[in-house]
Amino acid sequence: MLGAAPGVGKTFAMLEEGERLRALGKDVVVAVVETHGRAATAALVSTLEVVPRRTVEHRGVTLTELDLDAVLRRNPRVALVDELAHTNAPGSEHAKRWQDVDTLLEAGIDVISTVNIQHIESLNDVVEQITGVPQRETIPDAVLRRADRIELVDLAPQALRDRLADGLVYPEARVDAALSNYFRLGNLTALRELALLWLADEVDNALLQYRAEHGIAGTWEARERVVVALTGGPEGETLLRRGARIAARSAGGELLAVHVTSQDGLREAQPGALAAQRALVEQLGGSYHQVVGDDIPRALVEFARGESATQLVIGVSRRSRLAALLTGPGIGATVIRESGDIDVHIVSHARAGGRFSLPRPRGGLTVRRRVYGFALAVIGGPLLTLLLTSVRSSESMTADVLSYQLLVVLVALVGGIWPALFAALLSGLTLDFFFVDPLYTITVGEPLHLLALILFVIIAALVSLVVDQAARRSRAALRAAAEAELLATVAGGVIRGEDALQALVARTREAFGLSAVRLVVTDPDGGPAVVAADGEATASEPVQRIPVGPGAADDRNGAGGRAAGASGPRETATLELHGRDLEASDRRLLSAIVAQLEAALEHRRLTATAAELAPLAEADRVRSALLAAVGHDLRRPLAAATAAVTTLRQSDLALGDDDREALLETAEDSLHSLASLVTDLLDASRVQAGALAVSLAPTEVDDVVLPALDELGVGPGDVELDLSAQVPPMLADGVLLQRVIVNLLGNALRYSPPDARPVLAASEFGGMVQLRVIDRGPGIPAERREAVFAPFQRLSDTDNGAGIGLGLALSKGFVEGMGGTLEAEDTPGGGLTMVVSLPAARKVDE
Repeated sequence: MLGAAPGVGKTFAMLEEGERLRALGKDVVVAVVETHGRAATAALVSTLEVVPRRTVEHRGVTLTELDLDAVLRRNPRVALVDELAHTNAPGSEHAKRWQDVDTLLEAGIDVISTVNIQHIESLNDVVEQITGVPQRETIPDAVLRRADRIELVDLAPQALRDRLADGLVYPEARVDAALSNYFRLGNLTALRELALLWLADEVDNALLQYRAEHGIAGTWEARERVVVALTGGPEGETLLRRGARIAARSAGGELLAVHVTSQDGLREAQPGALAAQRALVEQLGGSYHQVVGDDIPRALVEFARGESATQLVIGVSRRSRLAALLTGPGIGATVIRESGDIDVHIVSHARAGGRFSLPRPRGGLTVRRRVYGFALAVIGGPLLTLLLTSVRSSESMTADVLSYQLLVVLVALVGGIWPALFAALLSGLTLDFFFVDPLYTITVGEPLHLLALILFVIIAALVSLVVDQAARRSRAALRAAAEAELLATVAGGVIRGEDALQALVARTREAFGLSAVRLVVTDPDGGPAVVAADGEATASEPVQRIPVGPGAADDRNGAGGRAAGASGPRETATLELHGRDLEASDRRLLSAIVAQLEAALEHRRLTATAAELAPLAEADRVRSALLAAVGHDLRRPLAAATAAVTTLRQSDLALGDDDREALLETAEDSLHSLASLVTDLLDASRVQAGALAVSLAPTEVDDVVLPALDELGVGPGDVELDLSAQVPPMLADGVLLQRVIVNLLGNALRYSPPDARPVLAASEFGGMVQLRVIDRGPGIPAERREAVFAPFQRLSDTDNGAGIGLGLALSKGFVEGMGGTLEAEDTPGGGLTMVVSLPAARKVDE
């Protein structure tokens, strides 16, 4: 029985299963069960046979453990063993309970056990990040995976919290601390999701194992898995949206995007487009994958089968019909042939190939090497002819042909396909003219000689094609490696804390060997400003200007010296490249860098806008609230004091001693209230301005709580104190913390019913000392809990001394100024709990 957290009902479910098996005639015993004082669990245990536990003495403490030998002697058919991750007492046969279970299994005894998700070894660190509590008792994943059946005992997080509040999980004294710490709603939700995902993964693994064991290669459509093939071309967005719609048609559908990288560096891919498409995949709720393979159709189908995909979405080929006719069936036709039972969707798009466009030939060698190849053909051909004619004989024909073949191979190695074809044609004509009868004519007397010449030209062409392809792949691989290194360097620089814009500009200059690169941003209300620059530019160097920003993507491939522009009031940006003109092959990498610059600029704009608006909005809100407070809350005590003093000064009024005393008391109370309000306003201004003076020192809880009670004029009869002597001192400013407690306790006293005293409790959790002020009043709705910490917020108008709604705002500011937190939580059974968390002083000393 697997559970997300303690209290979900694992032990109860295990006992119910044992009761069901016993009713079916199985021999079932309880080897060990921890009831934790739960009456329902204990009642169910009493209906089954229980093997007595063994007693262990350890350091003066009596412990009870599972009696392994007694269970083995009893030899039941099924044993119920609670808490699989439990650590046995020292001196036991095994250190862990799961090792006892292994022994029972080896003896042929079936075992039903319980474990929580936090006890699985591989998830231990994840659970600690979620809950803040390290788990010392864990079991290896393999132990749980060996189980014949894993059943998840699930309970909604709020239902578990309700059970905890009702005292069905822990004793009442532990409920408040548990609800406020480990059993927070967010913690329970995350643990539940973790348990569900782990079990779902186990189900997938079990399904794959079953299919492998039974040789099932076909796809089982347990749920729709849609794989979208991305080439890095502009059609990717269309394919992704179509794939997302297909996945959304079935509940639980999954979207996967895959890009196949060829081993030669993927010369055709567009990194900028791939980056944008990867972001779109994540927005659509899918996952992005990248695999390596030279046979793209086979790699796509193998990936789809490995992921148990049911649908495969690919785009119509961008090749023209003539290119498809010349080069054979494309990727789409091959994928359809190899896909088997996977449905293949071929999606048309705007970039599909034209009807009669010719494929563009490309060479893998530089222009210089081609020139060298032509030069070698022009110079080497006559020299070789001169040499061979000087030793020509009737039996040298074979040597002559091989010599010219060697020349063609050398030209192919130097210059590639076009110089090699030229050399082959020239060599063929030379052989015919100087060495084939009749000599000195372009005439072939023997058909076999013509066939030999044709084969000579074909062999030369094939050799040159191989050399050209090898050179192309070598250059593509080197360039791909350089591009990957550049992008990794840029990403690493940003991660290390470098300015994103400056890092991108600097790496751009280094990558393309430019003398200077500048990013110029033009504000619509002002002139251009250089926001990032690297290198020194000179006036004589050519300058290329690349538009950066929305709407500029269509202009990048032809960045021929025009500045960026925008039709709206937004700022525009231009990337200035000083130095050499970039080649067409550089545009692909430049587009990826420009895409990163756009994202960095957008982040910069949003950050600046947020920074400008936040203070204005806060200042406006505080100003409006302050005016309301001055006009209403400050005026009331001032008016009361003024009226009392004015009455006392009137000589024509006959006031008795009681009346005079009452007026003086009213004036005094009003002036005292006015002074407190002004003090709170000054404190609030200091908190908001960040000018709060804080003096931190180790502070005992008693040294703050008792003076706070004296200030409030209350005693133990008015407030219930739960202050443990085990709570360490906290790092705090005693004066500020006392004011916090006075504010919180004052609110609790004001809103608590007459028959329920507020509780002030102290405890330690995770290196933090927590002070809880608990009341049984009306509480605060969940949607208003954050608002009550804002200045000038009150639930309702109260009496003359109620203040202007600064108490909780000041308390939160004081606590945060001391490095702690102040949070509002529900009190189990109704009411509000204010939790002050401050670092324990001993943690700082360590």
